[in-house]
Amino acid sequence: MKGSSWKHRELFVLVPYAVVFYALLIRRSLQLSHDHHAKLYGLRPGWIFGRLIDATDAQWRNFRQNLPILTGVFGIFTLVANLLKRSFSLKAKGMSFYWIVISLAYLFYLHQACILFIFGIASANFFLVKVFGRTKYFLYGLWIFNLSFLVCNRIYEGYRFSSFGEHWAYLDDFRGTFRWHICFNFVVLRMISFGHDYHWTDQYSGFNYKKHIQRCDHCSTGKTCYLVLQERRATNDKFSFPIYLCYLVYAPLYIAGPIISFNAFASQLDSPQTIYSSREVAWYGFRWVFSLSLMEFMTHFFYYNAFAISGLWKQLSPMDIFIIGYGVLNFMWLKFFLIWRYFRFWSLINGIVPPENMAKCINNCHNLESFWKTWHASFNKWLVRYVYIPLGGSQKKLLNVWVVFTFVAVWHDLEWKLLSWAWLTCIFFIPEMLIKSAANAFQVEGAFGEFIFRELSAVAGAVTITCLMVANLVGFVIGPSGINWLVSGFLQEGGLLTLSGLLVSFYVGTKLMFHISDAKQRKEKSR
Repeated sequence: MKGSSWKHRELFVLVPYAVVFYALLIRRSLQLSHDHHAKLYGLRPGWIFGRLIDATDAQWRNFRQNLPILTGVFGIFTLVANLLKRSFSLKAKGMSFYWIVISLAYLFYLHQACILFIFGIASANFFLVKVFGRTKYFLYGLWIFNLSFLVCNRIYEGYRFSSFGEHWAYLDDFRGTFRWHICFNFVVLRMISFGHDYHWTDQYSGFNYKKHIQRCDHCSTGKTCYLVLQERRATNDKFSFPIYLCYLVYAPLYIAGPIISFNAFASQLDSPQTIYSSREVAWYGFRWVFSLSLMEFMTHFFYYNAFAISGLWKQLSPMDIFIIGYGVLNFMWLKFFLIWRYFRFWSLINGIVPPENMAKCINNCHNLESFWKTWHASFNKWLVRYVYIPLGGSQKKLLNVWVVFTFVAVWHDLEWKLLSWAWLTCIFFIPEMLIKSAANAFQVEGAFGEFIFRELSAVAGAVTITCLMVANLVGFVIGPSGINWLVSGFLQEGGLLTLSGLLVSFYVGTKLMFHISDAKQRKEKSR
């Protein structure tokens, strides 16, 4: 106990520092929003105390505006689905036909005539899988096919019907309310998953079920977790066209995910999820409503995204740039948290469990690896299963991260700033991986050794958080053209002082993350 007493004593310094840090950050954020709101565009009349609301993010604005109709539509679909399931004891094929009908209506509202493009490409992919899926070099063809459409869809902006002949041109007047090629990025991931899982059906799986059940909190209680659902090979009858089509266009997960593997999806059509009870699902929904209220409060009082969109951050001091950048990253996290959890909530009600996307708060990640395991976590699971491991896994880690993040950038969009973000992240990844390898080989002995190791880890965490902020600001706010301006701003006298203060703050934050992790470990051991 004496060896770890210093951990408890340091909390008397860390916690007050964190309280003061966030109090000053909130105060300055309110002041910036108050002083500059007249220069920001995209602000709209709000409903909280007559304040304006930051509606500059198109993705969040569209989701927020369509939330009532989405909730009504999914509520009706879910009610009918559960009534049919209970009345007729529908299994995989029956439920797949129902969800295809429902999803087709949903897709027709979104895309209208453009659903012809979706079903044309999806049908060609199914034909490719069924004909060549068991051949040796099939996976190369699968990836070439899907990557080609991923790129072409973007280049040609979803294509024009007039390109196929003048007698098709009238269909260009019926393209729906949502661009189909944006949603199709998720469909591409599902088509690749279907092809891989079909190709691997007759191959040996190295997954150790017995060892997993002993370690898994869900499986040890008799439930079946997502990992088992994913690794358990689907039977050949599950690889039918109706189930495949249902998987691609399953309404609750169609627009934004979370991403679920074909094996996991098909197995849950027969046996709906048992991981979460009805009470737990209801609590999940209540927490979502509470998080929505936090977002409403943030966008009414802090205009972070409006500063980024308006370009006004260029006129601010280095400290204020940090506050805006930090605020934008928190806004982005909460935005995706709400969108992904909303659709996951409806999927849970319908008996399909996809992975959780935001498994950890953005302010509780002190290294790149843990950050990318918890930010868009379902995509991370998909990348590990279908890209990282087939390329050699940890044996070729230094090379694989470049392939993985380049694919992630291209998958999001064909923009140089996203490629810059991807390659900057890879550059920052390399020293972290090397340090982790050295740390794993280093044996900590005694309380003093543990103290030194923890301090060095906290310093490394502070540097990593700084690098992570820079990479995401370049990718999603300032672009590659703003790198020189950002560096020159922080290399000035005032900028260096700000940078030093940020590193100290991130050091304190990392130490607090260690304490949170220690508390969780103690809680797990006490069970």
